[in-house]
Amino acid sequence: MIEARVVTKQFEGTDVIKDISAKFERGITNLIIGQSGSGKTVLMKCLVGLHEVDEGSVYFEDNNFTYMTRDQRKDLRKQMGMLFQGGALFDSLNVEQNVRFPLDLYWESPYKEKLERVNFCLEKVDLAGVNDKMPGELSGGMVKRVAIARAIALNPKFLFCDEPTSGLDPKTAKRIDKLIYDLTCEFNMTTIMNSHDMNSVLEIGYNIAFIYRGKLWWTGTKDEILESDNKELNDFIYTNEMIKRFKKKK
Repeated sequence: MIEARVVTKQFEGTDVIKDISAKFERGITNLIIGQSGSGKTVLMKCLVGLHEVDEGSVYFEDNNFTYMTRDQRKDLRKQMGMLFQGGALFDSLNVEQNVRFPLDLYWESPYKEKLERVNFCLEKVDLAGVNDKMPGELSGGMVKRVAIARAIALNPKFLFCDEPTSGLDPKTAKRIDKLIYDLTCEFNMTTIMNSHDMNSVLEIGYNIAFIYRGKLWWTGTKDEILESDNKELNDFIYTNEMIKRFKKKK
């Protein structure tokens, strides 16, 4: 589990997120949603330590990440996987080298063992045998799947996904959502995903935190979100045909 406790982050004296307290549970897909500029990306960066919080604390299980030393954070980061928006593959490295990158950083194992792990991860994302392809030869969906393989290479306890379906067609986006959800369940990870894609929210949003103007405005599940009377949340999610479609499933 990851927990934010009364977290505040400021830029140039202005609160971007204010007094946010939220729990992100293990073994499910936890989603952070909100409009552009609402603070959801800042919150995720605070959780992974890319931003230092100005007030409050971030806990990984029972460990206070905020006050850890650099070496303690380095050890914890070995347990984190990160899927960046757009995939963020290294253009000069082939698929195998991209997925092996975190292993080269943190594993002292021989190449053969690293290759076995790379191939295992590529099989998990249904990309076995593409080791020698360069990122420029891949489709958008394949880039995201290679990035997911890299994110799980170290067998992380914690997986962070920043807008993983951004720029993808609906069919490919749904495949990426399912892949993230399946891997979360299989490896019992604490997965946190930033998204403004309501298809993702309604398909795999088992624990949802809605951020509005820098504050935690609503929490609930993908089922509860359709029944909410929260005006700001409804303004954000409202798409008439989408809501009709999901209500028919219930």
